[in-house]
Amino acid sequence: MEKLIKDIRVLVGIQLTTRQIAAFKKYEETLLAWNQKYNLTAIRDADGIRGKHFLDSITCMLAWKENPPEHLIDIGTGAGFPGIPLKIIMPRMQLTLVESVGKKLDFCKHVSDVLALENVTFIQARAEELGLSRTHREKYDWAVARAVANLPVLAEYLLPLVRVGGGMLAQKGETGPAEAHKADRAIQVLGGRIKQLIPVLIPGVTEERFLVVVDKVSPTPPGYPRRVGLPAKRPIG
Repeated sequence: MEKLIKDIRVLVGIQLTTRQIAAFKKYEETLLAWNQKYNLTAIRDADGIRGKHFLDSITCMLAWKENPPEHLIDIGTGAGFPGIPLKIIMPRMQLTLVESVGKKLDFCKHVSDVLALENVTFIQARAEELGLSRTHREKYDWAVARAVANLPVLAEYLLPLVRVGGGMLAQKGETGPAEAHKADRAIQVLGGRIKQLIPVLIPGVTEERFLVVVDKVSPTPPGYPRRVGLPAKRPIG
């Protein structure tokens, strides 16, 4: 855990409090225990969880710097990544976790209870459904996703949820730049504009990482997102 504390300080300039350190320890213990029964994540060792889950999630802060979101929606959160680590770092943030697999969402609820996290909403749904709902459409400062879909598809999941003036953040691997190029038209159609690609170097992780940052510059046109399954079958291109 000392390495994680140091890596967070070096990467994003934050010194964890005693309470935050305890929260990450409990999160790690709970994930390891649940992973013995349920297939929540392929990473099943403590070092992997700290680097490839916790630290990777926290790198999202490189895109926000001094302007973190007040209300964040995390699509396809799985076992809570990147949303819950970000909530531990930014406890005042309102967080909405969306996951279509019930057991994974149950885990997120359990972890939030164990960590006594406040202002966290849990939704079992598909992103396309939320994007058409008046309750969620263009209501969030930022929408984020990690390892959910290729960027042209992901843009149709995320951008309809973000208010004009907010942003979309996609955590990507080495294909990030190529996906961003391929998704440029889809992003424009959906009311977005690519702002930057941020290369991320995570200590102890050899794979390349990128943050694809997209500004929401105009309202998403009616008709997007399309019905469930269609964005993945026929990406905007």
